[in-house]
Amino acid sequence: GPALLFAKTSQGKEEGRRFYACSACRDRKDCNFFQWEDEKVSEARLAAREEYNRNHQPPFTHRENVGRYKSFLLLPLSKRRFCQECQQLLLPAEWEKHSDHQFLCDITTAQLKSPSQLLYPLENKKTNAQYLFADRSCQFLLNLLTDLGFRRVLSVGTPRLHEMIQSKASQEEEFSVRSLLLDIDFRYSQFYTEDEFCHYNMFNHHFFGGEAAHETCRKFLHEENGEKVIMVTDPPFGGLVEALASSFKKLMAMWREIEKEGHAKEEMPMFWIFPYFFESRILDFFPSFSMMDYQVDYDNHALYKHGKTGRRQSPVRIFTNLTPSLIVLPEEEGYRFCTICQRYVSPGNQHCEICNSCTSKDGRRWKHCALCKKCVKPSWFHCNNCNCCTLQKHSCEKTDVGCFVCGKAGHKRSSCPSLSCP
Repeated sequence: GPALLFAKTSQGKEEGRRFYACSACRDRKDCNFFQWEDEKVSEARLAAREEYNRNHQPPFTHRENVGRYKSFLLLPLSKRRFCQECQQLLLPAEWEKHSDHQFLCDITTAQLKSPSQLLYPLENKKTNAQYLFADRSCQFLLNLLTDLGFRRVLSVGTPRLHEMIQSKASQEEEFSVRSLLLDIDFRYSQFYTEDEFCHYNMFNHHFFGGEAAHETCRKFLHEENGEKVIMVTDPPFGGLVEALASSFKKLMAMWREIEKEGHAKEEMPMFWIFPYFFESRILDFFPSFSMMDYQVDYDNHALYKHGKTGRRQSPVRIFTNLTPSLIVLPEEEGYRFCTICQRYVSPGNQHCEICNSCTSKDGRRWKHCALCKKCVKPSWFHCNNCNCCTLQKHSCEKTDVGCFVCGKAGHKRSSCPSLSCP
């Protein structure tokens, strides 16, 4: 899809020429597209670019994949194969072409309904960063959504939640929740129809299926006059918050197109799942959002696990524009309701009478610093040179370049206090 316009900055000011680069890949090794903003591109270069794009298209269209899936379902179990190297369902006529590849045999219907477990996760941190919800978090989210009365879920980059909804809907007649998956991973088109999956880039709001896919999303959002729908998104954590916020606002605008009194001023309900140290950046774009204390954990991430302590506990939280008191967190995990803050908080999050808030962000009990006039992490101490609280072992050297993690000046990404929570 369309590239993004980037600019180098120093001391908060733009410097040098602006340039276009890939919106999804943050490493030139994965996508080498680069173009200066003021550059005139020759016809030959445009033609070469078009040729490159044609040669890197998937082997089948979404519609062809839907037809192949129907044919695959009709095969006896002994003839159902999945190529692990090509990440593709195979029909018998294609076996010979993949004969020297590793493949799985006897693919069951249950496996087909859980494609996120059949497909290899794309874990390149600078491209896909495809970390999948652990069953605990996925089940919690689904239970929460149903308890809140939502009947349609726009699943933006949350394939495991989407498949749990799809699976439950096919097994339980009384289960009425539906989901539409928007994801950049085209492999899912092998398992879902064009009404269940849209190939989508959340960094530039690009529907690869064109106007037809855009209309599929619009219709989904407009059903029941736009009621009982929520967007749940779990973007790659290294992605630009500005680009993501822009896309999410466009999806919200699509929902607001419904001609309904007062609708134009409303926000579509949303869960944005992201690390807590991005709170200030998210609130810059969505001031109505609040951060919940619930720790979201992942199956295939070494650090982002629930129940660990210190830096090894998951820093991933739920940001939402719903009323915080409505988000009921599991008491069996120690979460409790703070009557003053009117929200559920983690076991170690104690109410500070000076701040008049439950101030902990990482699950530990934070301490109040009278000099900073706020609560800080328990491992931090006030540094008179820096005039703020920070780790005891730190460099007092300051830099005016803004940090790429939290967006604040005074330090670089490598020494960001948000990442230093031992």
